[in-house]
Amino acid sequence: MSKPASTKADPQTGTRRFISGVVEGFYGRPWTMEQRTDLFKREQKWGLNTYLYAPKDDYKHRMYWRDLYSAEEAEQLIALIAAAKAHNVDFIYAISPGLDVTFSNPKEVAALKRKLDQVKGFGCSSFSLLFDDIETEMCSADKEAFSSFAHAQVAITNEVYQHLGEPETFLFCPTDYCASFCTPSVSQSSYLHTVGDQLLPGIDILWTGPKVVSHIISVESIEEVSSVLKRAPVIWDNIHANDYDPQRLFIGPYKDRPTELIPKLRGVLTNPNCEFYPNYVAIHTLATWCKATADGGPMDVEMGDEQQDPRYSPQKALNLALTDWLKEFMSTDQPGGAHHPPAHLKKESSDESSYVPGPGDNPLYTAEPLTLDDLKLLSDLFYLPYEYGHTARTMLQELDWLKKHSLAATTETDKTAEWCSRAEQFDGMCEAVVQMFNRLSNAPNRSILYDLYNYICDIKSGVGLARAYVKTLGGRGPPSAQLMTDDPEPWGFRGGLSGEFQRMLPCHGNRDLFKHPPMTAVYCIRPYCPEDKMEVQRIFREMQRAEEEKAPSMTQTALISDGLSKGEIPPSPLCAFILEDEMGVCGYTLALTDAKAAAAKREISDSVFRDFPSLVTTQVLPRVTDPSPARRMIGQLLSTIRSSGSKGVFCELRQNDRRMIDFYTKLGSFKPVKVAGLPQDILVMGTSL
Repeated sequence: MSKPASTKADPQTGTRRFISGVVEGFYGRPWTMEQRTDLFKREQKWGLNTYLYAPKDDYKHRMYWRDLYSAEEAEQLIALIAAAKAHNVDFIYAISPGLDVTFSNPKEVAALKRKLDQVKGFGCSSFSLLFDDIETEMCSADKEAFSSFAHAQVAITNEVYQHLGEPETFLFCPTDYCASFCTPSVSQSSYLHTVGDQLLPGIDILWTGPKVVSHIISVESIEEVSSVLKRAPVIWDNIHANDYDPQRLFIGPYKDRPTELIPKLRGVLTNPNCEFYPNYVAIHTLATWCKATADGGPMDVEMGDEQQDPRYSPQKALNLALTDWLKEFMSTDQPGGAHHPPAHLKKESSDESSYVPGPGDNPLYTAEPLTLDDLKLLSDLFYLPYEYGHTARTMLQELDWLKKHSLAATTETDKTAEWCSRAEQFDGMCEAVVQMFNRLSNAPNRSILYDLYNYICDIKSGVGLARAYVKTLGGRGPPSAQLMTDDPEPWGFRGGLSGEFQRMLPCHGNRDLFKHPPMTAVYCIRPYCPEDKMEVQRIFREMQRAEEEKAPSMTQTALISDGLSKGEIPPSPLCAFILEDEMGVCGYTLALTDAKAAAAKREISDSVFRDFPSLVTTQVLPRVTDPSPARRMIGQLLSTIRSSGSKGVFCELRQNDRRMIDFYTKLGSFKPVKVAGLPQDILVMGTSL
């Protein structure tokens, strides 16, 4: 019979201590020993008490888990464990044997015990067995020995736990470590029920919440899993993890976990960004959250936060963290003072060799100091997996509005003044991002900068493209200067091969955080000008050739709209628009507000022109796979035609042009129109205005 599990207790209250801290459990380059020691200092300062050592790409933690540590590696771990103890941080050593362990083989169990005995000899007293992210199919030997995968894991975990003397802290990570992995549900999961029933009571269980990266962790969800596991879980929180997306970083506050969870949990460990230094906010705000009920009274919350949590304000916690982080940014991290701070930080010097520019010389470059507002903007741009910060959301909303109302930029409408004002505000927000980048680049602490640099460089470039695009829409920049060129610089197209694959998938953009997201490809809709005539003719000929290839033996009936596309009939004033993408002109829509004269040689009933006096023709190259820009283009055209007093519009389509027939049909307003004497290969569709 096993002895009751002893537990680490709070020295002041005598109650079981709430586990709080950091798990280094991401995929990618592990943190350095110096960074981990720095982490222990921060944890002690902020009141956190635990560090779980579980870097996925430390090959002796996971892939080569059987291998003992070398003398040099042992020396480093001994020093690391001692450093954790010196800062009152519980160092938990985790091992992940699930990739290839044979649970029923005594030699494998012995190898696992031998490895953990070695680490115990380094001074480690807390351990964890992880069975996450592995295949669930057992080998034939294990199938004979165990009735299920859960039974196999529980057997080896219990044996190792007892072999180590039932440590005060021993964590188990199940293979089904979140609700979305459970079959058919948490409450009916045979795997979790086996773990809850069979795992020794002194072993705590890790859990990530409803999903691997959980948006919200509710009290109800924790109560449900606790009843199955027969113990309160330790949350392994991936809310700030970024190892799944190399273009994302998370500097928002710890949030969407009510403080009512604290008494219902065994603990919370954050598994943050791969880059060490940007985790200041993630860890600092978690510490604030953990202390939310420690005072016995509510925290001073911001307006609007009371409805979410009366004891914890994410925004206030973020401001506290950013204020402290700013001090670190402004302190040099170079040994021996080797780093030369920016000019604004230099003290007055009497050194006669200091360069002083003459009256006609260039002035010395002076970097402006980094501000708290810069860090707030940085956090807004790199907030959390399921939401952008306020400024980022505003920028997306403004760009979306400016695109949708771009006609007001070049044609006097009731929205022209508003468009110009909002474009100016958007430009100001873009300039703030550029200035934030410049000040971050000149901050004295280069270690933080180097962890951030790729991300802030990427967002500066993206904002620059959007800024140039809005200027082009407003006629303040040359068309296609950056966005619509057939030979862009590499920085003009983002995302690499992975991005190309994603853009080809049908669901790309469905989970964008901006609910009406800007399209992946950037399109410009602008008024037609005489110089566009040859491009329109080129697109018309290209699409006509495609139709002829589909039906080479069929003689094509001439359409009224062919004359518009060929340039034989000029479009009505203000009734023509061009669609451009990064490669150039890719579509057009042209109209005649009064098409009766152009149709004089065609035997079309006057009743058609009574209902639909105007004619429209639209064509878009096949490379434009997103129908949204073409819809917006024809929407602008129909609005202009309506303003001219026309009561309806019709279009002529060839029956083999299924692409454009589908396009007009899906607009919803165009319906087939019966026209007496119309050739069989022609379809007329119309819409009232």
